[in-house]
Parts: sequence; structure tokens; C-alpha cells
Amino acid sequence: MSNPQAVFFDLDGTLIDTAPDMGGALNRMLVKHSRPVVAEADYRSSVSHGSIALLKLGFPELNAKTEMHDLRLEFLATYEQDIARDSVLFDGVAAVLNTLERISIPWGIITNKPEALTLKLLDALDITRRCCSIVAADTTTHAKPHAAPMRLACKRASVDPSRCFYIGDAARDIEAGRTVEMQTFVAEWGYIDPATDNTRAWGADFHLNTPIELLEHLSNA
Repeated sequence: MSNPQAVFFDLDGTLIDTAPDMGGALNRMLVKHSRPVVAEADYRSSVSHGSIALLKLGFPELNAKTEMHDLRLEFLATYEQDIARDSVLFDGVAAVLNTLERISIPWGIITNKPEALTLKLLDALDITRRCCSIVAADTTTHAKPHAAPMRLACKRASVDPSRCFYIGDAARDIEAGRTVEMQTFVAEWGYIDPATDNTRAWGADFHLNTPIELLEHLSNA
């Protein structure tokens, strides 16, 4: 076994449990618009799919991008106001990051969250400075599952994509990682809907039930 040159994580649903704050922002909007709030059990599995997926839970009749545009801007502004009130690292993630740093394996983030929100959240949790690279949805002209974010993250970290790990909780994460020949891992603790997400069909190299299981894939953890 040889250790990777770097380990990259998706953000929402993989590294950080952001569902409480994203769902909270959605429900504050729904109250403002005199609509029923959405239960956590219903919004949690949509968080990894972004603001539009969340908004469709509360505004199911709006499908066109033009209809969603103003609501999306309102949602993002509402979310930004309390972006880290209840968001925390998933259980076990802190220990994984500490171990990676102890054995000198750099780690970074590749997310489809907007860059401004990504940096504000990471700053609030005091982990920005620990990342070898951070690539968000609008850092490049394409978001995941395109290969561009993956390649940029590796370029910034001066590592070879084919010698890196990527961990995510959505099919597009695995597709993006495979496109650049990263070794891919499904974060089964993430925002996965068992009714619609067949993670075994995503083509990942490995499936992790907990973050700590990643350490089993490191030679000197």
C-alpha cells in the first residue's frame, strides 16, 4: 500500500454537515412566503444537490430556471446570514484530518458550493488555512462532474490526480474523480437518499460507512 499524494473531499454531506443551516434557510424563506416548512427528513437528502433542489421542495410548481433565479438569490442571501450556526464536521472527520496532517498528506476541498459561501463557511469553522487547495462551483468555468475542478485542485496542490483520493456523497463526485483517474470513495454517511440513490452503481473504488474507515486505506495512519 502506498499513500496518496493528497486527499480531496466534497464539502456538503461529506466533510461538513451543513443540512441544519441550509434547511433552516429554506424554512425561513418558506415562512416569509407563507408556505409550509419542510421537515429535516425531507430536505436532508437534497442538500448535496444544491439550492435549486432545496427550493423545489418548497416551491414544486416552479421548474424553469428563470422562475427560480430570484428565489435562489434570496435563498443564498438568507443562508449566508447564518452559514455556520449549526454546521459542524461530521463525526470522525476531525480525527481523519488530524491524522492526514500528522502523516504529512495534504488535503483539500472540491465542492459545487459557490466559492464565496465555501470560504465563509470554512473561515467560520477555522479550517481554511489547513487546506492544500479549495475549488468551488464557480472557481472554474465548469463544476463537477466536469474534470476542470479536479485538475485545478491538483494543480494548486502540485500533485498528480491519478495518485490522489476523492471522497464524496453524490454520483457526480464519483464521476468527476474517475474522470481524472483519482481513487474514489463514497461517503455513505452523507446526504444519500436510499430510495433513489444506488451508490453501488456509481462505480466508486470503495465505500466508506464512516470517515474513520478512510484511515484503513493509508499505510501509516
